[in-house]
Amino acid sequence: MEHLIAGFANVLMPATLIWIVIGVSLGYMLGAMPGLGKATGVAVAIPLTFYLEPVAAISMLIGIAKGSTAGSAVSAILLNTPGEPSSAPTALDGYPLARQGKAQKALKMGLFASVIGDFLSTLLLIALAAPLARYALLIGPVELCAILFFSLTFIGGLAGGSMIKGLIAGALGVFFATVGLELETFIPRMTFGILELDDGISLVPMAIGMLAVAEMAVQAGRMRELDSAAATIVDGAHPDDRRVTWAEWLRCLPAIGRGTAIGSAVGILPGLGASVGSFLSYGVARKLSKTPEAFGTGMIEGVAASESADNAVVPSSFVPLFALGIPGSVIAAILIAALIMHGLTPGPRMFAEQPQMVANIYAAMLCASVVMLAIGLLGQKLFAQVIRVPLRLVIPIVLFLCCVGAYMDSGSIFSIYVMLFFAVLGYFSRKLGFSFVTFLIGFVIGPNLKLTFRQSLQILNHDPMRLIGHPVAVVFLVLTVVVVVAIAFSNSRVAVREELAARAAPSNPRKLEEESR
Repeated sequence: MEHLIAGFANVLMPATLIWIVIGVSLGYMLGAMPGLGKATGVAVAIPLTFYLEPVAAISMLIGIAKGSTAGSAVSAILLNTPGEPSSAPTALDGYPLARQGKAQKALKMGLFASVIGDFLSTLLLIALAAPLARYALLIGPVELCAILFFSLTFIGGLAGGSMIKGLIAGALGVFFATVGLELETFIPRMTFGILELDDGISLVPMAIGMLAVAEMAVQAGRMRELDSAAATIVDGAHPDDRRVTWAEWLRCLPAIGRGTAIGSAVGILPGLGASVGSFLSYGVARKLSKTPEAFGTGMIEGVAASESADNAVVPSSFVPLFALGIPGSVIAAILIAALIMHGLTPGPRMFAEQPQMVANIYAAMLCASVVMLAIGLLGQKLFAQVIRVPLRLVIPIVLFLCCVGAYMDSGSIFSIYVMLFFAVLGYFSRKLGFSFVTFLIGFVIGPNLKLTFRQSLQILNHDPMRLIGHPVAVVFLVLTVVVVVAIAFSNSRVAVREELAARAAPSNPRKLEEESR
């Protein structure tokens, strides 16, 4: 506690606080632009911090990471174009709310959920880093493979109306993740002689193509209809359209609590990432809702669930980084370079050798959460004006930003070709009812899934009976089977009920009751 108090004294110095504000502001702007997320912002900013004091430098980088995670919800809500793949669930309900004249309400709930999830996850990091590090050592390749398989199956069952289509989409995502050089033999797989594919398909242009460009293509086909609707859409005249009411807070608090818990757990487990956390939280909120069919039409709980989990992943991903020296996310991996450059080596000895520096980082993370709330509230009215721009002007701007974001990922025009390919795939997935959400999750966890599966085969010596020695993996495999059966049973009941309703509607309602019995 003494170290943490001293950490606040160091961080609240004007020079350090200014760099936190600069970092959060830059991150917020970068997050709102498709393709320019926290990973890009932090990676570019690391060389710029070389001449800063260690506390100020790391505080600025943490501010960029946190600000960009919250800022990615802005374009998701206002333009249906997530700044990062992990904000895709936010767009599912945030954009319909914006089209209903409730853009400020959606932005405020997204901001509040982001800050709450981020702040609580930081407190968990401070309180549980050392104890959880002991249990994190129990997560080996076999356990991680079972966890990834469970995540893919669970999200595949919840993301769309059909579990079969969801699982097919997830399997296709894993399939595209296999493109590139094979790790052990260095044999190219499905590269077709294209050198740019040797390193695999990049997530950024793929996500931009499937989420943003495909959505713009769909909206372009309905431009007249949507433009006429946009002409009638303004900020809601009723004050409740521009604020979060107490009734909505009561509905959203459970979703925020679950989202924070899910995001924190996902961040602690290396390899899952923010996308898994936000999609998983959104799926749970939808499944537990009394009106799951309303999700995707403007349910504010969907925004709260997604954003709280998305932002909770960032602080909790530092748990394995600080305690074990293992990055729990992409941003944690990038921050290793900055920490080492400023004299802090992540690992178990860090707490004993440099406790004050660790406390300074904790204090900077908590201050960044507060600064993020202030910047989000100050800039919200400006961001909300985007909804007033006609769609015929929005689509070219969004497409331009998509091309810029895809190009900046690799500095090659090939990334734009990748974006266009997956834009076509995303367009037809929407038309045919396949879950592009599950596809992206399958692609995100695909590399870790195939690596841990291969490692598991070697550890178990191809003998499934040896799973008995890995109880954590057994639990998740059993949960996978239970989830598949439960979702299949639930979907079959809904299908039967709809079929009976369709057959009995024109005739006798008593006949419907007898058949349903």
